[in-house]
Amino acid sequence: MARFAMITEADARVLPEGSTVELLPRGHITPLAADTLRDRRITVIHADRVSEDDGASLVPEATVRRVIIGSDHTGVALRQHLVTCLRGRGLAVQTVGPEGTDPPPVDYPDIAEQVGLAVVRKDADAGIVIDGAGLGSTMAANKVAGVRAALGLNETLARYAREHNGANVLALGASLISRADAEAIVAIFLTTPMTEPRYIRRLVKLQRLERRP
Repeated sequence: MARFAMITEADARVLPEGSTVELLPRGHITPLAADTLRDRRITVIHADRVSEDDGASLVPEATVRRVIIGSDHTGVALRQHLVTCLRGRGLAVQTVGPEGTDPPPVDYPDIAEQVGLAVVRKDADAGIVIDGAGLGSTMAANKVAGVRAALGLNETLARYAREHNGANVLALGASLISRADAEAIVAIFLTTPMTEPRYIRRLVKLQRLERRP
């Protein structure tokens, strides 16, 4: 992303149409540049308007007590195993998806949508979505405004997803990981808080990207 201390009309005319730029603290946009930026649908992020407090409401729950976990037909066995594990740890668990693998198959976008909406509406503190590889559920969940879904292939990615990126939904690929690995990944994801200001500040910028036309 390009960064400017001042944006002039000349700058605005050469920036790619529909792009996003950052205006540094105490930066200035000339009046003619403002008109050109608007006409060319260029988004300006004001760095000095992004504070730690701005992202506080976007930070995922540090203490997870309620989890919603959903899967399509390919992830039923892993989902059921994780439900038992999580309830054994005293968590309230809501489930979404089929109880067996018999036809007709269940489409992962439908499951991801239900899980994502429950998290965004604060009906759950965190969500887990499972399909064969986890990729489709990640993509689908991220289409729900307010969801930050991350594919958890290992414990390191699960920790980064929470600590660095504020993920509130974890996606798992039932065909790619063992039950033991899934347990460890979920445990890391649900117990890792997001506390560092620079990471929290970036959630605001993610939200602004999400809200662009």
